[in-house]
Amino acid sequence: MMLKPRYRILCFLVALSVLSPFSSVRADQAFQRLLPLLIDLAGWQGKKPDGMSMQMSDTSMTTATREYTRDSARVQAAVLVGQAAIGALAPIESGMNIQTPDGHVTPATMHGMQVLKHYNNLEKSGTLVVGLGKDVLFHFTFDGLTEEEGVALAEKFDWKALQAAAPAK
Repeated sequence: MMLKPRYRILCFLVALSVLSPFSSVRADQAFQRLLPLLIDLAGWQGKKPDGMSMQMSDTSMTTATREYTRDSARVQAAVLVGQAAIGALAPIESGMNIQTPDGHVTPATMHGMQVLKHYNNLEKSGTLVVGLGKDVLFHFTFDGLTEEEGVALAEKFDWKALQAAAPAK
């Protein structure tokens, strides 16, 4: 007869101990400090920013993204930290420079940071990849805009604040 109350208490304590760490981990996810920096853009409809943090034995990855629309134009802002960023930073470090009548991929320095600009003239689409650190980048894509419009929108984000907020390894 005494077993039932003890069993219930034991089950409750086990459940509490199992669920409790998840609630504190969920509240402290690394991507959460990046979300407020994915700002509202005047004249654009922004979706809710979202993110993900993942850790494995010898690697980790954090992403934070937000999408925006205005009529038929679309943009997406993202911050990547970890292995995915290291791979995406390689073209910036290589100094890749491609020029064709249809578009270009060119390296640049903006606001003291290495940048790789890609633009497709026919599709009116482009990408701006900003190296924020050795394993951190800001990735901005746009469709339905001129290159100047896309770059101007990307510059509305505070790159230095994104760099400072990126999770430390």
